Amino acid sequence: MQFKNIALFATAAAAIPTPQIETPSGDDKFGLIAIHSGSPIQNVGATAWKGNILIGGVQNASCDSPSDFATFYLNNGSAYLYAASATPQQLYVDRSGMGQGKTGYTTGAQPAPRNAERTGFSINSDGHLVFDGQSPQACPTGLEGNAYSVWFSSLENPGFNQNCTGIALRAIKTDSPVSCLYTSD
Repeated sequence: MQFKNIALFATAAAAIPTPQIETPSGDDKFGLIAIHSGSPIQNVGATAWKGNILIGGVQNASCDSPSDFATFYLNNGSAYLYAASATPQQLYVDRSGMGQGKTGYTTGAQPAPRNAERTGFSINSDGHLVFDGQSPQACPTGLEGNAYSVWFSSLENPGFNQNCTGIALRAIKTDSPVSCLYTSD
């Protein structure tokens, strides 16, 4: 009797439609959510704040409409924050001994940190944003909104942070991107 009920449940569960998340490609705009089951940042969106890419936290941007998360796009291996007409804001990763994988963004002609890299971003076959094939870590910052900083590093405590968690950054395509100019300092 129990096996029969399990089979019926499995058949019923298979019939329930699951929502499809569309992975961005080409010029698509997308948001990012952190994936690490059982962590406090599971399914929390990425934000941009004072030159940093964060998971969670309070977004600090001038947007065309209210937005609690950052919108991104890729162009030839470079990642950008989306703005319809504003000065471009480009992501970087500093994997040097000094940067230890710090991830941030610059505005307009502002130079990236000395050893930072601007190209190497892609969306892998699982639909996750990676840098040079590597997934990031998220480290608690102590900032408002339980923000975590993003580090593309294999170090246990990049930037001398503590309690970092390996995450995947799931890229989720948006058909209605919100244009923002994010704070730079």
